[in-house]
Amino acid sequence: MGAESIGADPQVSPSTNPRFGDYQANVAMALGKQLKKNPRDVAKSIVDGLDVQGICDGVEIAGPGFINLRLDPLFLQGQLAGLAADANLGVVAADPSHTVVVDYSSPNMAKEMHVGHLRSSCIGDAIVRVLKSAGHRVIRQNHLGDWGTQFGMLLEHLIDLGWDRDGDHSIQDLDELYRASKKRFDADPDFADKARQRVVQLQAGDEQSLALWRLMIDESVRHMNAIYERLGLTMTDADIRPESFYNECLADVIEDLDGIGLLEDSVGAKVVFCEGFADPDGNPLPMIVRKSDGGYLYATTDLAAARFRIDKLGADRIVYVTDPRQSQHFAMLFQVLRRSGWAADTVRLEHVPFGTILGGDRKPFKTREGGTVRLTAVLDEAEQRAGRMLDAKNPDLPEADRHRIARRVGVGAMKYADLANDRIKDYVFDWDRMLAMEGNTAPYLQNAYVRIESIFRKGGVQRGAEPAGPMSLEEPAERALGVKLLQYPSVVVSVAEHLYPHRLCTYAYEVATAFHQFYEQCPVLTAADEATRDGRLRLCDLTARILEAALDLLGIDVVEQM
Repeated sequence: MGAESIGADPQVSPSTNPRFGDYQANVAMALGKQLKKNPRDVAKSIVDGLDVQGICDGVEIAGPGFINLRLDPLFLQGQLAGLAADANLGVVAADPSHTVVVDYSSPNMAKEMHVGHLRSSCIGDAIVRVLKSAGHRVIRQNHLGDWGTQFGMLLEHLIDLGWDRDGDHSIQDLDELYRASKKRFDADPDFADKARQRVVQLQAGDEQSLALWRLMIDESVRHMNAIYERLGLTMTDADIRPESFYNECLADVIEDLDGIGLLEDSVGAKVVFCEGFADPDGNPLPMIVRKSDGGYLYATTDLAAARFRIDKLGADRIVYVTDPRQSQHFAMLFQVLRRSGWAADTVRLEHVPFGTILGGDRKPFKTREGGTVRLTAVLDEAEQRAGRMLDAKNPDLPEADRHRIARRVGVGAMKYADLANDRIKDYVFDWDRMLAMEGNTAPYLQNAYVRIESIFRKGGVQRGAEPAGPMSLEEPAERALGVKLLQYPSVVVSVAEHLYPHRLCTYAYEVATAFHQFYEQCPVLTAADEATRDGRLRLCDLTARILEAALDLLGIDVVEQM
């Protein structure tokens, strides 16, 4: 009797304690319950039927039925050699490969980007990088908020002020004007009505509205791109497909929904009632797709965008990276896409929500005055703090190198802190923790890479040019590092499937920890003999490559010195 004979998942995972082997299979526990047999007896039946010759040199049953497996040293050597010889470090391209559209970052125009944009931008970019590494065709989409009521009120305010569309206006000007227009919108019903009508005029192509609107968009994109460059994101202008892009498609969305029979009237508006959704009073909750004044909504644009992504871009998987407040919106959107037939069952529709960034008081991160924290200010502080850390650690570092490394360390620390937390959870923004040289931080991982570079420099050996031969795996610390390196491909594939970047962070941290233990216990340049020295150099090189690759997938740069 084998687990496979009844279609059970073998449940093989890396062992949490090397003393019990390299991998552990827990399948006997579930099978024992299913078959109403002693799990240990089930484990024995599985082990008796295993053929792992040349793969494992030890298979043991522990406790109530855990199966522990230890890799054969020669098998481990061969697998690591194969990993080292592969430019993609063992990550096999997905078969079949999918066309994945990833919708992320998507800031609202005419406003400065703030710390709240950090999570969607960093998580989305990491997902894109991992999916590409796993062999998928990935299309980034920056669904900029450049349409709708917020622009109606801002445009109406600017026109009242006689704003000069030929003037030199910064993103800070627009940000202040936006706040002023929002105050008017909330306090003045007549202005609010004019603002809503201005939206309709904008959507209809009114020349005055469009001219001012284009000016605001150009300045906003300039500001956005400067932020993206500092964050090291892969987004470009070619990835921008804003809400306004779909304006000409919105009438077709309404007409087609009506033709399918999904559209209904509700107090003058056009809506789709979604099954299973109700308001607090228990009344059916509609998705409004056209307002009573003829204006379209966010939902209308998202429906048009999804159709475009499926029909024109060929998406068979669409990923939306937004905060959880939009979870209901996406659940309703996905239902309408399915019921309309616009998204076949073969198209994966996924909302990737994330938690909130908190301050030290465990409330949403704000300035001391209670305002929104500008992203430029956070980036500035990240680089400044990293610079001070470098001054204390390496005061003789040349100024040009110091500036470059401070940027990589500071921004990397901030991004890693965001990505290392389970994305669905809130986390506390803590500079001291982010920039710590110990623990699960970017500087800790970067320092592991620095140590490897230092070994090769001191030894006068160029990385990748060390003598050929097997890696040294005799000592427990060597073996533990080798086994951990072997897990890289499966981690990448898992993150590409489930979209949890923190799992890649955890893995990279485990690699760095295993390397630091190896570094302390196994001398490299002063090894007992030349063969051991060369074998450890090869192990160091593969470690550096995997650390660099993992950090690159997270959008974080390595440094050669700190």
